[in-house]
Amino acid sequence: MTAALGLAIAYLLGDIPFGYLLVKLTTGRDVRASGSGNIGATNVLRTTGRAAGVATLLLDMGKGYLAVWLEGRLTGGNLEWMSAAALAVMIGHSYPVFLRFRGGKAMAAFVGAWLCLTPLPLAAVLVVFVAMVIRTRHISLASIVGAGTFPLAVWLIEHPPAIVVAAAILSAALIVHRHRENIARLRAGTESVFSFGSPK
Repeated sequence: MTAALGLAIAYLLGDIPFGYLLVKLTTGRDVRASGSGNIGATNVLRTTGRAAGVATLLLDMGKGYLAVWLEGRLTGGNLEWMSAAALAVMIGHSYPVFLRFRGGKAMAAFVGAWLCLTPLPLAAVLVVFVAMVIRTRHISLASIVGAGTFPLAVWLIEHPPAIVVAAAILSAALIVHRHRENIARLRAGTESVFSFGSPK
């Protein structure tokens, strides 16, 4: 019962749409009506500015970390339940009931959640992510490649129970699925490139 409560809390934490709230409170706009229409840090950065983008990134990572940490506290550090909480917070971010299930792509929540659970594999994947951003200037492509390599990194570095590897695979699959429109734009050559500057 305690573990299930932790999963419910993880989903509700994921539901908190920090990007949407920050843009709404600071500008009065709905960030979903601008740029890519996403509530995540990249779109907030592009449409609202550096400070809002960084704040969104950190807050979304924080809720991912908190969800897994809390599940660990409730279950005595049970890796299986903590892995389930990582998935729950990502699903909450992607399909938030507060925004009628129109959420983000869960990359920052993914980073925060798995930072708590498997920090070394995540660090290895972040190196891949940064290298891809530098090489291609596409956050979406870097996210897809990073997520795709994550389960292998978890298995090679941590050798965790099979359920943890399975959760890593499902997390990666969710990231790739949420980027399906980006994949179509990448194939068409119309995907936006990354810039850390303020919106024009």
